[in-house]
Amino acid sequence: MEKLKITAGGFVFGAKFEDAAPKTVAKFRTLLPYRQKLIHVRWSGEGCWIPLGDFDFGLGYENHTSYPALGQFLLYPGGISETEIIVAYGGVQFASKMGQLAGNHFMTITDGIENLATLGKKVLWEGAQPIAIEAA
Repeated sequence: MEKLKITAGGFVFGAKFEDAAPKTVAKFRTLLPYRQKLIHVRWSGEGCWIPLGDFDFGLGYENHTSYPALGQFLLYPGGISETEIIVAYGGVQFASKMGQLAGNHFMTITDGIENLATLGKKVLWEGAQPIAIEAA
């Protein structure tokens, strides 16, 4: 499986794509290197997200969950709420102002996980942080 490097808020993480979400992975791979801003979630708990508005990935659900584990990235393909990517740094129940959501678990942090909560708290208290995701 392809290894990824995630740089966010001064931290570097190793990550991998998830085989159980092949369509989401294939689509996201075309966006690499991916650069965006990471902000703190509003409703979901201990997580950070990348709001993508009405961006259409052309995807449905696969390997979807509302309860990502530590270091799991979910892509919500849009529908009742805006398209977004969320990463859990603690307890998360994925939600929006429209209610509970489920997203495609397509990527997981494998290295540096011990710094993820510190990143999450930095985003909470210091605001948006740059994030870059690229092949390692």
